[in-house]
Amino acid sequence: MCGIVAYVGPKDAAPFLLEGLQRLEYRGYDSAGVVVSNKGLKMRKVKGRVADLAAAVPARFKGTLGIGHTRWATHGAPSDVNAHPHLSTDERIAVVHNGIIENADELRAKLEADGVVFVSETDTEVLSHLIGRTVKETDSLEEAVRMALKRVVGTYGIAVIDAQRPGEVVVARNGSPIVLGIGEKEMFAASDVAALVRYTRQVVHLEDGELAVLKADGFHTFASDARETAKEPLTVDWEAGHYDTGGYEHYLLKEISEQPDTVARTLRGRLDDRFHIAHLGGLNMDARESRSFRRVKIIGCGSAYYSGQIGAQLIEELARIPADAEPASEFRYRSPVVEPDTLYVAISQSGETYDTLAAVQELKRKGGRVLGIVNTVGSAIARECDGGVYLHAGPEVSVASTKAFTSTAVAFALLALHLGRVRDLSPADGRRICEGLRRLPGQIKEILALEPQIKELARKYAHSPSMMFVGRVRGYPVAREGAQKLKEISYVHAEAYPASELKHGPLALIGPEMPTVAIVPDDELLDKNLTTLGEIRARGGQVLMVGHRTADPKLADDCVVLPKNEVELDPILMSIPLQIFAYHAAVALERDVDKPRNLAKSVTVE
Repeated sequence: MCGIVAYVGPKDAAPFLLEGLQRLEYRGYDSAGVVVSNKGLKMRKVKGRVADLAAAVPARFKGTLGIGHTRWATHGAPSDVNAHPHLSTDERIAVVHNGIIENADELRAKLEADGVVFVSETDTEVLSHLIGRTVKETDSLEEAVRMALKRVVGTYGIAVIDAQRPGEVVVARNGSPIVLGIGEKEMFAASDVAALVRYTRQVVHLEDGELAVLKADGFHTFASDARETAKEPLTVDWEAGHYDTGGYEHYLLKEISEQPDTVARTLRGRLDDRFHIAHLGGLNMDARESRSFRRVKIIGCGSAYYSGQIGAQLIEELARIPADAEPASEFRYRSPVVEPDTLYVAISQSGETYDTLAAVQELKRKGGRVLGIVNTVGSAIARECDGGVYLHAGPEVSVASTKAFTSTAVAFALLALHLGRVRDLSPADGRRICEGLRRLPGQIKEILALEPQIKELARKYAHSPSMMFVGRVRGYPVAREGAQKLKEISYVHAEAYPASELKHGPLALIGPEMPTVAIVPDDELLDKNLTTLGEIRARGGQVLMVGHRTADPKLADDCVVLPKNEVELDPILMSIPLQIFAYHAAVALERDVDKPRNLAKSVTVE
């Protein structure tokens, strides 16, 4: 959550800071600010979007060193005063911060007792005063930051500048990402490579507990105990053009439309026609190890968790290994039993989701074997895990996940195929799944061609006060993800239930004002699902059926008919029309599709 940018070099910092914040705005967008160093610190910050900040920055806002921030509020309501950066009392030190300082109240009380006057409600202002007081004692910005952070409990990604040292920026990380960008006699830092790729593709990821000093001619990194650390730059594959809307009205629609290509990239080079198996070299496991696991446990948050439910179903069906998915935010707090014969799989598009990262670290501490399924190369979760699968879906900018969700489900199909073929899945079934996976990109194109029909259905149902999503077994995670998409971008209340559970309570909600979206694949549960539709229609409920055939008008008011794949893979396809439905419902309701209220893309706080 929140976005940080920093620059030091020979050029004016402000243009980079403002452009970088625009590229990071999906991480938080209730207020924004920048500060540059030029014979003192010059600062502008506003409640609102980065465009509002850009309008408030004067033309002569010069300085060759600066930091900026776009905020997702945790302490204090969005306001000009609570916006970052925050200054020390003497306005010598400026700080931007992502994360949460857990002992901020305690530190604030001590500082106030010493006469410090706070002007904001934020936890971050504590850091600016701590560093401001310490720098006078040490006469070293990097030492002042290091010593101040020793008093801090919590998570942080920070960037700090000192008006008396106009040639350096100090950054630090603990639980919230910081990435360094290496330029030609200039250095950058940001909380995401999205802000950097226009200027450099050489990056360095800080580890938790690391700090770095950036100067125009280079950088050095060190640990919290002042011990120097060695870092090797990585080359990122993503380019600046990946972060443009590409002529689409919204990033979300662009990312939905990219899914034939992103799924093809996830599959590329991973299907073996000779043995009908998936090659996943990044797992770092041989066949003997793959056979040794007796259970698979999947953890993720939000849409990643729902894709994990699809993954668990795939693993059970294809590999015949007991598997289940659980929210990482719950898993890490319930003192889980970590078993040596259980394979743990952590999912995160950004690779920085704090709850998932903390769960991975707890699993590693207890000796668990953890794989990661992530989209961002070099991210914290990718580095923490024993092995894993990169999605190669490209940057996902819109807050609501679409292409990363689909690619994650495909990655689980590959993992299930791999585990199945080293166990008891027959060559014939392996061939069948391989062929089904290869059909996915073309079938996704067929579904995207249904957009005009789905758009009209979205307009029809968009003004409903609430909607129910139902599905059985394979269809239930699809229903959950569909409800999630609708509520997060359209703000229409939506609930998802197993179709078989309707009669055990939720059926009381069904009526003319509560439409139901029913996930009805053409599988062994078809008749059961059709019976559920009859129960809904008998109580006056409207039904929008998403399936493989047209239903009797007595059972469904509307139908979206999809191309059929293998029954195990159908859930991957059935999620896509629900993405399109949610998008057009949000547009019909004039919502801010890419930046829904109260949310942010990369959740790096608890």
